[in-house]
Amino acid sequence: MLTSIRPDRDAVTLAVSGLLGGLLLWLLGLHTQGGDPFSAPWVTLVPLTAMAAAELLRRNAPRTALAVGTLALVADQFTRGSLATILMFTDVMYAAVLYGTPAAARRLPVATLLVTVASTIGFLAWFRKPEALLIGLVIGLVSFIPALTGVSVRSHRAAADAARLAAAQTARLAEMDRTQAVIAERARMARELHDMVANHLSAVAIHSTAALSIDDAETSRNALKVIRENSVEGLAEMRRLIRLLREGGEDDAPAAAPTLAALDTLIEQTNANGASGGLVCTLEDTRDPGADALPTPVELAAYRIVQESLTNALKHAAPGPVVVRLGRSGELLTVEVTSVFGSRTGPTAPGSGAGLVGMRERVALLGGTFGAGAEPGGDGAKIWRVRAELPVREREMRE
Repeated sequence: MLTSIRPDRDAVTLAVSGLLGGLLLWLLGLHTQGGDPFSAPWVTLVPLTAMAAAELLRRNAPRTALAVGTLALVADQFTRGSLATILMFTDVMYAAVLYGTPAAARRLPVATLLVTVASTIGFLAWFRKPEALLIGLVIGLVSFIPALTGVSVRSHRAAADAARLAAAQTARLAEMDRTQAVIAERARMARELHDMVANHLSAVAIHSTAALSIDDAETSRNALKVIRENSVEGLAEMRRLIRLLREGGEDDAPAAAPTLAALDTLIEQTNANGASGGLVCTLEDTRDPGADALPTPVELAAYRIVQESLTNALKHAAPGPVVVRLGRSGELLTVEVTSVFGSRTGPTAPGSGAGLVGMRERVALLGGTFGAGAEPGGDGAKIWRVRAELPVREREMRE
């Protein structure tokens, strides 16, 4: 508590300067009035000292400082008067508005204005001379003008604080947006990397396991052939992703994103990779050949969903048909992949679950619906179905 009322350096400087200035004026015999009824020179020092004490409280206790200063100023009018006392009072009034409560900052200018007007009218009615207006002018200069200045400075400080706060909030929002953008970009890169490479690496893992487990030259030769093809294609996909991530390079031509037109090649590749596991992949496209072209994001998402579904079938599906179905109903593109649910003998590749997460994220970004799970089949066996519905209009995707 004692620390909170301790005067700051500026207050001490003003108090000491005002007191020394008042003593100098007193020693020189410079006064503002005659001093009736207290004409003794030393009496002038009493309000001067009280005003200097008020200066010490100008910041930590502005209300108390103003009360002491007002009493000291009134007392000074009954002495010979000191200009230093009047000047220090103007600073006390200014500080009361600047450092006081918001209510005091609103009321003091109004109160000093009313006092100035009332004093001017009163002295003019009393003396009945135009010179009485000068008294009102002095009162306004001593009380109203410092209070008005305090209001102006306080308003500017409040505006500066609000601007700094707004700038800090804007910086925090920008940092949050940047962080979210980085997280979203990392998620997108993870999806792309997984969808590009998982298919090829799964085929490599399955056929390399088969080559190691089956002691047959022809089987090993076929497995090595499939491994080489998938390795080369995987490297090509990796190079394409690196070109997308690189800001600039020798080859500035943009890499083309895969579309549904390339599904035939993907189906053939899956049949080659899954032949040893008894998988037979077919494509059923019931879309109207004359329909409008799909937006690029929809094409890419649909292709990646089919690619990842075939990768999962290659890893986990039991021997049997793997059917890819494409359809369009109104403004929805339907992508469906079914495979036989169950286990199979022979080499398999482990899964991480990232594929389903990536497919679900792709569909959610386009505002569609996604589902995946085991269902009863027509012949009593279970099937694994992946189904996605993607809106084909950009307006609907943004919603």
